[in-house]
Amino acid sequence: MTHNDLVITPVSGKADLRAFVDFAWDVYRDDPHWVPPLKSEVYGIILPEKNPWFEHGEAQYFLARRGGRVTGRISAHIDRLVLSMPPEQGMGPGTGNFGFFEALDEESGQALITEAEKWLRGKGMTRVMGPISLSIWEEPGLLTKGHDHSPTVMMGHHQPRYEGWIKNAGYSPIKELRTYELDITKDFPPLIQRIVQSGEKSDRITIRRVNKNKFDAEAAIILRILNDAWGENWGFVPITDHEVAHFGKQLKPIVFEDLIRIAELDGEPVAFMMTLPDLNEATASLNGSLFPFGWAKLLWWLRKPQVRTMRVPLMGVVKKLQASRMASQLAFMMIEYIRRDAISKFGSTRGEIGWVLDDNQGMNAIADAIDSHINKIYTIYEKPL
Repeated sequence: MTHNDLVITPVSGKADLRAFVDFAWDVYRDDPHWVPPLKSEVYGIILPEKNPWFEHGEAQYFLARRGGRVTGRISAHIDRLVLSMPPEQGMGPGTGNFGFFEALDEESGQALITEAEKWLRGKGMTRVMGPISLSIWEEPGLLTKGHDHSPTVMMGHHQPRYEGWIKNAGYSPIKELRTYELDITKDFPPLIQRIVQSGEKSDRITIRRVNKNKFDAEAAIILRILNDAWGENWGFVPITDHEVAHFGKQLKPIVFEDLIRIAELDGEPVAFMMTLPDLNEATASLNGSLFPFGWAKLLWWLRKPQVRTMRVPLMGVVKKLQASRMASQLAFMMIEYIRRDAISKFGSTRGEIGWVLDDNQGMNAIADAIDSHINKIYTIYEKPL
């Protein structure tokens, strides 16, 4: 497609792929809050041979150029697992996605969105949701609040003006994903402390650290709880066994036993909380590359990270306990134990919980109870095709 001297082309070949990945550096060069991603990780998401998402999904990438210079990028993609979900859960038949959206100007942005929609329509899609890059488990949503904060590990950062551009293309917000920030050096309110202490007296409850030597078995327990806990949530898409193995391999270097807890009730695992040290603090200065000295620096850091921020990307309680007092008691206990270890062993002072769906009443109530506040909002938009 051409528009004046603007040309939109599908990405083909290595040079185009490199331009697609490198373009983010053009957009955010002067943004002090942007954290350059490791390029190897971006390729790990967008290349079919590296990402098991492609076993159930397909994607097409596009570049916008003006006078030979790249002025924007976008992905259009379809996930067969998304198509098989019940529509009342947000996804469902006919739903395609766009993602990896970046542009230097609105004209390029609008033309890219139009091209992505055209590709999705050609594949029989009747509705588009985005931005989601590539999966809801990777980087969902557009940052619409909190541009003055650097993103934590595995979270996106976007230009404030994209919000208006996406709305101008006919999109409406469908869901907000929130992240909550808290000062973890402060003790939790007395009521929460009493709930934790009462749980400690119960011989029914065990809160244990994960055992990294049994990594695969522990991952299977967490996944079982996650699928049960999140299975009816808005936007839920099952994670395949291959994806679990893939994510596990990626996360293993930043998995620390002190930071992931499994709660057992009468000996049965019923809840978990996963916390990751904010790797972005270590990689921000590497400018996207582990060479020549980045590897050594990162490996040194990973031996015993001292890190300001901890991110809680995932937490879940089995469905049969949800909305019970036991569910919140287990959650408060896991949060408190990890909080103590994050301070004493990692020197952390700040926590970030999320993302949390705007209508997840249980999780939002827990976040409020521990005196955390919303620091970022990511918005997902939709449009009929």
